[in-house]
Amino acid sequence: MNTAIILTNGLLTTSDAKTAHGLIRGTERFDIKGVIDPPTAGQDAGTLLDGRHRNIPVFDSLEAALAELGHVDSLIIGVATVGGVLPVDMLDIIRNAIRQGLSVVNGLHDYLSEKPELVALAEQHKVTLTDIRKPKKRQDLHFWTGAIYEVPCPIIAVIGTDCAVGKRTTARLLRQTCAAVGISAPMIYTGQTGWLQGGQYGFVFDSTLNDFVSGELEHAIVSCWEETRPDLILLEGQSALRNPSGPCGPELLISGNARHVILVHAPKRKYFDNEAHWGEIPPVETEIALIRLYGAQVLALALNTEGCTASEALAFQQQYRDLLGIPVLLPLEQGMEAILPAIKALLP
Repeated sequence: MNTAIILTNGLLTTSDAKTAHGLIRGTERFDIKGVIDPPTAGQDAGTLLDGRHRNIPVFDSLEAALAELGHVDSLIIGVATVGGVLPVDMLDIIRNAIRQGLSVVNGLHDYLSEKPELVALAEQHKVTLTDIRKPKKRQDLHFWTGAIYEVPCPIIAVIGTDCAVGKRTTARLLRQTCAAVGISAPMIYTGQTGWLQGGQYGFVFDSTLNDFVSGELEHAIVSCWEETRPDLILLEGQSALRNPSGPCGPELLISGNARHVILVHAPKRKYFDNEAHWGEIPPVETEIALIRLYGAQVLALALNTEGCTASEALAFQQQYRDLLGIPVLLPLEQGMEAILPAIKALLP
């Protein structure tokens, strides 16, 4: 397996490092050996993330990482910044990585393969630059056809009330929970981190020409069904139904024909992306009503407990159970087993 170091360079404990967070929690595509993040150097990345030691050390520099780890195949840029811009302070580290013989994997909109200096340096040192978010060529894109209606298995969309609330993590945990009881539930990835974690079917939503988003989604779902015949299919959501910076979700419900939803919500977050001028996040019950208007049923609410004490998390869980009358999950704290009865009820 390709060995890799993740570069966050001071952002590891922020929401901008959600790509790194996903890789720290698990990936089938890379063997993560360490993280470069000077402010948190000397600690374990898993412990920093959620209190679980994962034997992924944090280093203060590339040189320190390579001195301890020895040969590593790749450097992964582990941040997802607003607008997908590459932080300037990472450029020198990327150059040094290339000189040390590391290929660089980049999930930002700021493409390394369009920086002539880096391209020449990579050619000189015989390494690759991979821009995951680089748009496909027109001939490789698919237009929506209606073939989605021939997929007979349940399709479940994991949708959030905001960005960066744990949609991908919730979907991945559910996939793993289903696998543990013999239910095949592959996840269709729709972002760069899903690919980095080893996703086999999917596309990068926000770098796909708008006219082909529905078709790429359909093609991924149909291909997954035809090639693997799973028990159900999970769709990773992006952004949120009503986040004004990038509303997303109807595509999954309409073009992806998802008739079931797991809704992810951060109860202590008041504003979209924590930006007051973007507006307040609507109440969960109105989001469920909106999803119902699209013809889908919310199976469960999953809570992102950022900013919550353990007792507050449990109080929010009970509050939403009483309000909504559906399972309310704490994915990181309690796992996803509580939704299995609802999942099994969907299967033949």
